Amino acid sequence: MTQVLSPVPGTFYTQSAPGEPLYKQPGDAVAAGDTVGLIEVMKTFIDVKAETAGTFKSYLAEDGAAIGAGAPLAEIED
Repeated sequence: MTQVLSPVPGTFYTQSAPGEPLYKQPGDAVAAGDTVGLIEVMKTFIDVKAETAGTFKSYLAEDGAAIGAGAPLAEIED
């Protein structure tokens, strides 16, 4: 199991905009480099990318949550 960690502090989002589909659903295939979330820092948006391939398990942070750098955001099964 691999955790996707936040590269920076900010607000975490699981979708690109309200009403849009989640970046990943449990069971989805994930390739290294796939976007699994988004972090907003002072009106700047940073893609959160998977570093490893596998199967998406779950989000560990809620959509809209304030998170710190290094916080676990999602889990990927290897």
